[in-house]
Amino acid sequence: MKIQALLFGFIGFIAFSCSSNTTTSQNTETIEPAATRTISYTNPVLPGDYADPSVVRVGNDYWATATSSEWAPLYPILHSTNLVDWETVGHVFPDKLPDWAEAHFWAPEIAYEDGRYYIYYTAKKKGGNLCVGVASASSPTGPYTDHGPLVCQEVGSIDGFEVRDENGDLYLVWKEDGNSKGLPTPIWAQRMNEERTALTGEMFEMFRNDPGTWEGGLVEGPAIVKRGDYFYTFYAGDKCCGRECTYGVGVARAKSLRGPWEKYENNPIMMQNEEWKCPGHGTVVTDQNGNDYFLYHAYNTKSFVYPGRQGLLDKINWGEDGWPHFENHSPAITAQVPTGNGSADLNANEEFNTGELSNTWQWPVGQQTSYTLNSSNNGQLKLQASPEKLGTVLGKRTEQANYTATTALNTSGLAQGAMAGLTAIGDPDNAVGVALSNNEIVLWSVRGGTMKTIDKAAAPTGETVQLQLKTQDGDQMQFAWSTDGTNWNTLNNGQAVDASYLPPWDRGVRVGLNAKGPANATAAFDWFRVKD
Repeated sequence: MKIQALLFGFIGFIAFSCSSNTTTSQNTETIEPAATRTISYTNPVLPGDYADPSVVRVGNDYWATATSSEWAPLYPILHSTNLVDWETVGHVFPDKLPDWAEAHFWAPEIAYEDGRYYIYYTAKKKGGNLCVGVASASSPTGPYTDHGPLVCQEVGSIDGFEVRDENGDLYLVWKEDGNSKGLPTPIWAQRMNEERTALTGEMFEMFRNDPGTWEGGLVEGPAIVKRGDYFYTFYAGDKCCGRECTYGVGVARAKSLRGPWEKYENNPIMMQNEEWKCPGHGTVVTDQNGNDYFLYHAYNTKSFVYPGRQGLLDKINWGEDGWPHFENHSPAITAQVPTGNGSADLNANEEFNTGELSNTWQWPVGQQTSYTLNSSNNGQLKLQASPEKLGTVLGKRTEQANYTATTALNTSGLAQGAMAGLTAIGDPDNAVGVALSNNEIVLWSVRGGTMKTIDKAAAPTGETVQLQLKTQDGDQMQFAWSTDGTNWNTLNNGQAVDASYLPPWDRGVRVGLNAKGPANATAAFDWFRVKD
């Protein structure tokens, strides 16, 4: 399927060059007059685990963020000039968690007004339930000041979104998380002060899920735009995540924020197709030419849950009936969008020679990560070990079902009793990897918090050993080691390890490095690479 959206006169295509730390779709640019230049792209525009994406345009720049779940640093800040090529340029909470929160860092919403940026985010309150909090900054890349939770209902509050009503008054809109208790899921709104630090007045219900329809047990992820006489709320319905997901996109409209709200009779306006499954939870952004786009997430039907919910982009078409529509009522596989020059990178090639880690590395929430980088002598990462189940972990999002990850580990500096190497991680209780430990190459797994050894071999002599993970179909993982990167010695008799247990329902698999052992032990890695 090829979607010809915004198709102007073609003159030719040029491929974008690659640059590090940028995540993008494959794309080519149509060379046209500056006012009508377009870019052809292939979804996803945010490959890998970027659930619940939110985007805002400020001038010629687009700023986006997405769910972090249980991976720090929290809430990536991404930048683009064309909605297709995205670079991670920072995080809302780069160094520590918000003081009041402990887990479930979901559904951030980015907003901008009068020179200030606001991030509304969902998190679990310490000892409590889900709340909607807010942080603000004068720059999109921060530093952000956290203002704490705005609303915390008994069953949980999630998916905050700011909007001004027909009178210009500021409101917070959110979902009551009733589905967590088998209850309805009202979408609420309540006045908010201009500082965005407190709600005022009485909250009121906009609408809720209709059981027995496509919405199933919930509606969530409200994103509101004003067009003509109407407010339009784009929302998601039914099961968001995992192998049993049934997500789709609906829309409702009203002339006043207080309603009455009318759901579109032809909902859902977006459902799955042969390429993308369970689309939903996005935001609307208008480009410089007045075209509206929807940035949202979906699972690829081939790689499915393993890379996680990936960020997709689609143009919104407004019909003569006044309602929004998507081409073919499903995610675009290929499409076009007006653009300026962009950049592209699908590589994970870390030589550790720049003096700082790239912004795309992640680690489990609550982990105290300690490392040093030596940019001389071709670069080296020294990762301090910890006695936790997986030790200290640094991971990157996976983008495909099939990939090869490789690292070079310095063997001479690893202390006896320590273990370090290459790993695929679902969460701290579920992982599989290959490591050097006590002069042996060890193939290990952690499932449900229990570690076991699958296979092992005598470690080679020499200063370095290369460790390799080859993944097929997202969960069939083969492990090997080498002294030269050419001749590989397989483990487990060359048989793949079944890693289908790895991804939690709301996350994708990460691949990266770990160091387990006493806190005074360190592991030295010369480089880390991932190739599709």
